[in-house]
Amino acid sequence: AVQRLNAAELDLFIGHDYIVTIPNRELLPVTRLFRRCEEDEHLREQLFARGSGRLLYEVLDDLFDYCFPILDKIAHKLDTIEDEMFEGASEEVVRDISNVKQEIISYRKIIKPERSTLRVLERRVEAFLPEELELYFDDIVDAAERIWDLLDNYKEVVDGLESTNESVISHRQNDVLRLLTVISVTILPLTLVTGLFGMNVLFPGEGTREAFWVIVAALAVVAGGALGFFRFKRWL
Repeated sequence: AVQRLNAAELDLFIGHDYIVTIPNRELLPVTRLFRRCEEDEHLREQLFARGSGRLLYEVLDDLFDYCFPILDKIAHKLDTIEDEMFEGASEEVVRDISNVKQEIISYRKIIKPERSTLRVLERRVEAFLPEELELYFDDIVDAAERIWDLLDNYKEVVDGLESTNESVISHRQNDVLRLLTVISVTILPLTLVTGLFGMNVLFPGEGTREAFWVIVAALAVVAGGALGFFRFKRWL
């Protein structure tokens, strides 16, 4: 089953000697980073000694690194949907396509404003960074752009899968309608023949065994002729 993407918000307050993080729900990268700082005194001193700007970089870097495994899962879902679609389960994957498409749309809604925010932050955070660390934030901006490019690619893929799946379903429906039409057209002349002989009027051979077999033979010839015509036209 395709799972929905769960988003969370992280609010930050930063000063020259402090940084405050307020997530609206637990964010594993942030939790793990601060847990490592609590358990590893050397790491804590290394990060805190370089100022709040460096710690902010570590928080953002871990958050954006956490995005790539999620993107890998989306890519895997798209591959799975493609395999299932061409294995004859096109009707069943309609919901999966819709769910993955919703994930991509939601992800794009999250990342799009972050791109401009990161560019502003890159200029403003210089006041909290040593000069030799200013280039680090370029990596975060590049990561955001890579994520956006991947989401663009996935959007094109899921749109293509949706279009292809609709074509497969439409083709199968056309096959079913063609078969039903052939059956209806084949039965129509048989109904006409049996209706004629079912009228309460006298006809040659009425009440004889030979008449019955003549009618059966006529029905078989009409049905065989109709099916032969359909085969000749390659409608069957």
